[in-house]
Amino acid sequence: MKAKDKQLAELKTRIAEVTPGEALRLQTQGAALVDVREADEIAQGSPPGAHRLGRGYLELRVEEAIPDFDQPVVLMCDGGIRSLFAADSLARLGYRRLYSMAGGFSRWKAEGLPFELPSALDHQARERYARHLTLPEVGEAGQARLLASKVLLIGAGGLGCPAAFYLGAAGVGTLGFVDHDVVELSNLQRQILHTETKIGMPKVLSARQAIEALNPTVKVETYETRLTSNNVEDIFAGYDVVVDGSDNFTTHYLVNDACVKLGIPNVHGSVYRFEGQASVFWPGYGKRRGPCYRCLYPEPPPAQFAPSCVEAGVLGVLPGVIGLIEAAETLKLLLGIGDPLVGRLLCYDALQAQFTELELQPDPDCPYCASGHPFPGYIDYDRFCQTG
Repeated sequence: MKAKDKQLAELKTRIAEVTPGEALRLQTQGAALVDVREADEIAQGSPPGAHRLGRGYLELRVEEAIPDFDQPVVLMCDGGIRSLFAADSLARLGYRRLYSMAGGFSRWKAEGLPFELPSALDHQARERYARHLTLPEVGEAGQARLLASKVLLIGAGGLGCPAAFYLGAAGVGTLGFVDHDVVELSNLQRQILHTETKIGMPKVLSARQAIEALNPTVKVETYETRLTSNNVEDIFAGYDVVVDGSDNFTTHYLVNDACVKLGIPNVHGSVYRFEGQASVFWPGYGKRRGPCYRCLYPEPPPAQFAPSCVEAGVLGVLPGVIGLIEAAETLKLLLGIGDPLVGRLLCYDALQAQFTELELQPDPDCPYCASGHPFPGYIDYDRFCQTG
């Protein structure tokens, strides 16, 4: 008997084997189903909900995907051999409830059990997003979600520029920009999508050129207009996340109200001199009901207490810090991972190099987001903010 056959026989005495039907039953009861085949094999089909880790990187990725060493784990390959060796490796890592699926995916498919064709990335996409594909929390399925996602950026300025740059680099499939302004020399201290050669150009067109130069696979939609009550719902339609990088209360309130009505998460950021803050306003978040922007600011502050960047100034790198936090929160929302800043306000003091987190509670009587309250309609936001 060959050494390999002896080892297989020995493994079968230690690793329990299950049929595909039993594997499916275990999965529905909470077991993790791990597909250890290579990417080209998985592209031909894989069970829904399976962790597609690949044999070559299994030991490096499995603990992040399955942190509980007592959770049952069913390993699957194409024919039932590699899965035995994979189970043996996981046993040495400390996993205690391991199974190998006899017959592998070939038998699973032959028995008519459900499978899906994962979204396939071409060679260029695999190379571009290679560092995402190695993350168990992202992987090929997550990258496919990003490629199919649509994110709308309110403003192509200090916050919108860094957020858009990294969302485009990450492979968000469609980025929309809403901005009615043009590039000015004073923007270039912080608005990194724009260059001196683009002075006088509409910001949305400058942003499009920059994103397309970085990642030509991203579709860029431009809205060279001022956001108003009359156009907000038409512009927001179809987007998965709205990133508010605007610099005035009028737009903040309008974005909030439209997002609440349409059920879209509102990734919010703001900056002032050396300080910035970020949050995610999404009352419809599944894990806990978060507040909306109006819960935090029922009325705008008097103008003398909230001067603009033109009046008060801003450290050029500060919008980069807050804009990248907005980008990170957006990617988490699109991928369905981590704990977003729902019900939390993250404050950054650049002079002290200090982050502070404040807990936010929804207002049970908020006229816009409180449960059971009908949407009260849009208002005259300019007048509301002028009298705040």
